[in-house]
Amino acid sequence: MTERNLRARPLALIQDDLVDYEAAMERMAELVGARQRDEIPDTLWLLSHPQVYTIGKRTLEEHLPDPSHGIPVVPTGRGGQLTYHGPGQLVGYMIVKLRADEGVVDYVREVELRMVESLGKLGLSAERRETPPGSELLTGVWTTGSSRKIVSIGMRASRGVTSHGFALNVDGDLTPWGFAVACGMPEVDMTSLARELPQPPGFDEVRRAVAEAFEATA
Repeated sequence: MTERNLRARPLALIQDDLVDYEAAMERMAELVGARQRDEIPDTLWLLSHPQVYTIGKRTLEEHLPDPSHGIPVVPTGRGGQLTYHGPGQLVGYMIVKLRADEGVVDYVREVELRMVESLGKLGLSAERRETPPGSELLTGVWTTGSSRKIVSIGMRASRGVTSHGFALNVDGDLTPWGFAVACGMPEVDMTSLARELPQPPGFDEVRRAVAEAFEATA
């Protein structure tokens, strides 16, 4: 799958500002149930969270942050390992009914490619990566110039409908990433649009570019 052969998949767009993570999880579960019952269309929910670390089932204890930093750690049902959310980061939750010929990993590939497209329109060259045998899963998006990770992705599917999604670092404080081991990769260098671009776009411009890349309209 490449950007050029992505099939059309228009999404309904929901937008919020700062939403508590656990409250967002409750609403996301409601949206997933509604999509499973065909009560709503495929949906992209764009929002941000207050500071929180979320961890997957495979996250190692030694990858967790020191509690003295005061940032909550919350278990989550998505795939992937530890990630960080905070102000200045754009989070996108994807509530999408998978087609008969695709699984959740196929859709993750699509999310990666659409994020690469949106970053390109914002002036940042980026790429998705294949995972070498025996390595930690390289899900997400990296900058092509500095080879830093700018988008984290973790998803799951239940009864054919996806949940969770991506986190794009726009202009927030990157320091908390250094308090823990992100994505199960001690060597990963997390970055943001503000770090990579001499004249980074504003948050609203980033929202518009991402929504456009996902064919999402209100």
